[in-house]
Amino acid sequence: MSVEFLWGDRAAPTRGPKPALSLAAIADAAIAVADAEGLAAVSMQRVAGELGFTKMSLYRYLPGKAELVALMVERAIGEPPELRASGWREALAEWSELLYEAFLRHPWTMGATVGSRPLGPRELGWMECALARLGRDCGLTGAERLDAVAVLAGHARMLAQQADARMNEAEMTAAMGEVMRQHGDRFPYLTAAMTETATGGGQNLAFAFGLDRILDGLESLIDRRTGRV
Repeated sequence: MSVEFLWGDRAAPTRGPKPALSLAAIADAAIAVADAEGLAAVSMQRVAGELGFTKMSLYRYLPGKAELVALMVERAIGEPPELRASGWREALAEWSELLYEAFLRHPWTMGATVGSRPLGPRELGWMECALARLGRDCGLTGAERLDAVAVLAGHARMLAQQADARMNEAEMTAAMGEVMRQHGDRFPYLTAAMTETATGGGQNLAFAFGLDRILDGLESLIDRRTGRV
């Protein structure tokens, strides 16, 4: 798959009429379709129609749908964030929260950023941003640093998927309520946890709780590797 279109402007065509579209306009039209109807609704023909052009017109700018989706991801995810936090732990927490919010703004990006695909500077820039804050002298190997970022991104993706499905803890509890009233005696630990949650609070904190536990583990490992423990 070609990736040149993601990394810089291509030379203007020397034949045919003057280009009437831009990659930004194509991406914006495709994103609008995906935001409203999901990624499956996006096709070269659909996007061309939204722009008032023919399907073949789009092929002057993009080789196919895979490249279109890659362009959409670059446009939707935006430039790598400028993290305000100073310490590596706080910075990675901020990074994860911003990625989580980006997934929620454009839920289709969760499916579009897995598997083999063209990669652009913005997506790689987000990875670079996180790795820069983790640093090279943290005691982790290169593979471990990459895995740390992958785990954080996976956590953001998983919780964003749950949020997008609108199945938060309160809704899940309500859905389970009737079943538990009838069969709760078979699941005493689940009953106890749900009862305590209902009376003591703590719902809908899975993202923050999981993020803290991931960062706890990284901090413990880094401290051991660097001799701080």
